[in-house]
Amino acid sequence: MGNTQQKTVAPGNRTQKTAVLALLTGALVWGLIWYPYRILRDLGVDGVSGTMATYAVAFLLGLVFFRRALTGITPSWSLFWLALAAGGCNIGYVMGTLHGEVVRVLLLFYLAPLWTVLLSRILLGERLNRFGAFVVALSLAGAATILWHPEAGLPIPTHAADWFGLGAGFSFALFNVLSRYAHNVTIEVKSMVAFAGVVIVGGALLLAGYSPSDGLASSAAWLQIGLIGSILVVVNLVVQFGLTHVASNRAIVIMLTEVGIAAMAAWLLAGEAFGLREALGGAMIVAASVFSARMEATE
Repeated sequence: MGNTQQKTVAPGNRTQKTAVLALLTGALVWGLIWYPYRILRDLGVDGVSGTMATYAVAFLLGLVFFRRALTGITPSWSLFWLALAAGGCNIGYVMGTLHGEVVRVLLLFYLAPLWTVLLSRILLGERLNRFGAFVVALSLAGAATILWHPEAGLPIPTHAADWFGLGAGFSFALFNVLSRYAHNVTIEVKSMVAFAGVVIVGGALLLAGYSPSDGLASSAAWLQIGLIGSILVVVNLVVQFGLTHVASNRAIVIMLTEVGIAAMAAWLLAGEAFGLREALGGAMIVAASVFSARMEATE
């Protein structure tokens, strides 16, 4: 297959500026969203149940607000894989930030440029040039720096939260590439597919016996679930608009502001420290994202 990415709007155009602002808004929300889920956890709702419930609320609200845009939807494999990617991304993100250090999980999540390069090669037939190889190498070096512990030997994930962060980043990159590929699908449909995907994946995990929760009967928990679900409807629509009008690799660079927001929030709200090794590895991953945008600009 050839490159099926859409042409982006000219930088000076109002639509382009709105799309960039939309991505920055999404970065702000995603940099803070882990905290409401920790409140849910403290109310007795585990990560899988909480994520599934909030996205179920978002899906129901979407049925009301997006009903006209949903008429005549034809099921397809592209929508199926979009749903699974969204489920893996969002559940992995929440589980990682609930059980690990927020910034560390986010940095591993933002290995997405590495996965984007590889997935674009496989799914879109894009040639891996020197910039692409450099992005892969720099991303891997950043991940190795973050994960390396002298006592553990090889720089591989040692905690479940690390694996959740890596898996969520891969799923995010997959969703990003597939979203660009499915250019004929409306923003509203993509958002609803994402909501449904989280519910489906979360429901499958619960049916398999993973993380049963007893906190859903709490009125405080349901109030929190309703609030998060309402926010998700808005932010997913906003981010999907941004992803549709901004090149995928540039979108990743813009969304990297989430790391800074999350780092500040984790320090203020959770008392998390940010070590030198994480800072060095994070700088490599951020640089890889910047070079990833440069790679697309030169194609």
